[in-house]
Amino acid sequence: MHQPRSILMRATGLLAAGLTAAAFSFSLAAQTQAPATTAASPSVATPASAPAAPATAPPAVKPPINTYADNPYGLRALWEQGDYVAKITLVLLMIMSIGSWYVLIAKLVEQARMSGQAKEAQKAFWKADTVRQGADTLHKQSPFRFIAESALEATRKHDGLIGQVDLNTWVTQSIERAVATVQSRTQDGLAVLATVGSTAPFVGLFGTVWGIYNALVKIGSSGQASIDKVAGPVGEALIMTAIGLAVAVPAVMGYNWLVRRNKVGMDTVRAFGSDLHTVLLAASARRGEGARVVGVPPAATPVAAPVVVAAAPAPPAA
Repeated sequence: MHQPRSILMRATGLLAAGLTAAAFSFSLAAQTQAPATTAASPSVATPASAPAAPATAPPAVKPPINTYADNPYGLRALWEQGDYVAKITLVLLMIMSIGSWYVLIAKLVEQARMSGQAKEAQKAFWKADTVRQGADTLHKQSPFRFIAESALEATRKHDGLIGQVDLNTWVTQSIERAVATVQSRTQDGLAVLATVGSTAPFVGLFGTVWGIYNALVKIGSSGQASIDKVAGPVGEALIMTAIGLAVAVPAVMGYNWLVRRNKVGMDTVRAFGSDLHTVLLAASARRGEGARVVGVPPAATPVAAPVVVAAAPAPPAA
């Protein structure tokens, strides 16, 4: 009775131990497979989530490129890459341009001043009582006062050898010389414009030829004759011609414009001289009245000494 009971208890213990071992083995196997399933799950879910990919980010906005700062074919590159001949040519063209613009502006101011002085002469000079008083009403730098002073000087110095010349001829020559002096003053500076207008294109052409020569030498030494190697140096050389034309065209146009304005101004000066000549001759025709009009004392008329004629001696008596 005790032996079968012990056998049963042993069998029950072995069964419980086996079940415990089986349970432990199962739990260990479950824990080992869980990470593999977790790791394999993304690969399985990836095809399903592929259509729902996130939207692509917008491209970054690039800042605008300053093409003028790094322009290899501009004036800055021309100055930096040019030799001393090219730089001297550029400086010469710059000086010619500045000189022509200075002359153009200065002559325009001078012509405007002369036009105002002409209006002043028409208003004040001819209303004076004498030529002297009329000249005093004009500005000291006025060309019309210079002509009036020259005419008055001619009437005062009509003596000596000059007195042998007709007063009409002498006054006419004096006024003509004064008018010629005024015309010479109005033409000051026009030679600069004429010179710049005629020579600036050739100076620019010289710079172009010299630049092309240097460009070809550099291209030949480098052995590369592609369009990007030729376009830059040759284009920079052609800028010289453009600069020469930009200097010459304003000079030529300004010269023609100033010559036309000088012609109009000199017509007014000649008309003033002609009227003044008429007034002086009319005054000289009337000595007494002319002295009041001209404003100078009349020349003293020399009184001839009486001539005493000696009586012929009587013949001796027979």
